[in-house]
Amino acid sequence: MGQCAQCGNNYDKSFQVKMPDGQTHIFDCFQCAITKLAPRCAQCDAVMIGPGFETKKDSYYCCHTCAETAGATLE
Repeated sequence: MGQCAQCGNNYDKSFQVKMPDGQTHIFDCFQCAITKLAPRCAQCDAVMIGPGFETKKDSYYCCHTCAETAGATLE
């Protein structure tokens, strides 16, 4: 199908992820998709693969503790 946007691997079972802004990315595995597309916590830099906390300033935090530590105002 195509070359992975993260690692460059060509794989016959690759898949596409279409983003809300219309961009399409090709990946060979979920690990590469997560690495490339998942937001990172603004406090501890953890890759966020589950729900987190978003501030009004478009900052993302993996947990309430990181948001509080950063002094963020949550929505």
